[in-house]
Amino acid sequence: MLAERAELSALVSGDAFFGFLAGGAIAPWLTESGRQNEVVTRAAASAAGHYASGGYFTVYDGVVGPWLLSTFFRETNLDGLDYVILLPDVEECVRRVASRRGHGFRDEAATRKMHAEFLNAQIDGRHLVLDPPADPEAVALMVEQASREGKLEYSPLASSEPSGRAI
Repeated sequence: MLAERAELSALVSGDAFFGFLAGGAIAPWLTESGRQNEVVTRAAASAAGHYASGGYFTVYDGVVGPWLLSTFFRETNLDGLDYVILLPDVEECVRRVASRRGHGFRDEAATRKMHAEFLNAQIDGRHLVLDPPADPEAVALMVEQASREGKLEYSPLASSEPSGRAI
């Protein structure tokens, strides 16, 4: 929804990058997947950064926990990006995970664990939207407005030359 609002845009699906793993893939919600998840995050961030620096309004749709945000940011090679965590309550997350089609993740205990990790993560509250609206259009409008107001900016590094932005 959000990416479609711009004339020149790209939607980068983070889940697609896990699909590129051909052998030895570890379910990304398992503790032992840490190194793999970092590699996949770096690859996805690089792709998003290339689109953004190429002039495309870029939306990355995927899981980037605050614990991987600096890695993601560094790999985009951008001067800044907008970061938002959409976090429905835990029961809604469990319901959504159980009802998804075409996705292998169905583990309720892992869903609850990941929800708690996001809820308890060290991140500026302006990046966290608790109980976002169920309507994707309403979410897109809310994120777009917050972005316009500069509320979602994440830019830990200063740079002298702009190279694009992603959301």
